[in-house]
Amino acid sequence: MRVAVTGGSGVVGAAVVRHLVDCGDEVTAVARSDESAAALEALGARPALGDVLDHAAMVAAFQGAEIVYHVAGVNEMCSRDPSHMYRVNVDGTRTVLRACAAAGVKRMVLTSSASTIGERKGEVATEETPHRGYYLSEYEKSKHHAERVAFAEKTPVEVVAVNPSSVQGPGRATGTGKLILSVLRGKLPFLVESVVTMIDIDDCARGHRLAALNGKPGERYLLSGFTTTVSEAIDLAAKILGRPVNARFLPIGVAWAGSAVVAAVARVAKKQPPLCPEMVRVIAHGHRHDGSKATRELGLHYRTAEETLQRMVEWFQDEGLM
Repeated sequence: MRVAVTGGSGVVGAAVVRHLVDCGDEVTAVARSDESAAALEALGARPALGDVLDHAAMVAAFQGAEIVYHVAGVNEMCSRDPSHMYRVNVDGTRTVLRACAAAGVKRMVLTSSASTIGERKGEVATEETPHRGYYLSEYEKSKHHAERVAFAEKTPVEVVAVNPSSVQGPGRATGTGKLILSVLRGKLPFLVESVVTMIDIDDCARGHRLAALNGKPGERYLLSGFTTTVSEAIDLAAKILGRPVNARFLPIGVAWAGSAVVAAVARVAKKQPPLCPEMVRVIAHGHRHDGSKATRELGLHYRTAEETLQRMVEWFQDEGLM
């Protein structure tokens, strides 16, 4: 099958490209730089230089493709200026979808986010859960708007959305993966208790292709393998490592106050803060996502929390990051 991928040089996008190539698909992957193009070529894809905001470049990249996987996006917290994130996530999705239509692509699989469900605190979210009516972060808002754009556009292209929870596993040492690595190395001694949902990165990649093959047009599919608390994840990581993982938990009130101070100092210094009230708000809310629809309708089966953390720890060790 001939397919195209945007965002293939990112962590999730690279996993998707790798999986598609392994499945025998002929993959064209959009690259924004020569360096990204070389990395994508090494994965077995044919690189096509372009940007998701460039309609003509996207039409050229998608020529001959039956399916486009739109993985590209910006995920930022504590952003001093979220306008770039909105342009890429919202306007980029519109541009890519219209380019799909112009190139004669049959189906687009949109990489959305589990955060777009917008469940209330303590609620177990499904694809049908009503949105709470407000956003925890600018990222959540941008991805929710991008999803709305994708489903509202009047084109002949079939749109299927996948909504991954926190993606973890080999290859992830940025974002939340960086936080996990910092905890395992004892470099992040203070944590806030929360409930989180995760999916193994390879399961996430398989979920994308299964959505392309089996997903229903106009539907979204939560990709979420397991739910755990932060303290439970720490205990499991300690068991895998065979040693204690030192971490102290802060009361949420202390975290709120500390985040405000850190953000204020960073604002004065004109730097990106490592912690801010937006981040604490997301942590305090927590998430519980039900990924069973993807199992029932797509045929996706998930690794356990222990399997994913084991794979992640082994990759950290192999890369010399521990």
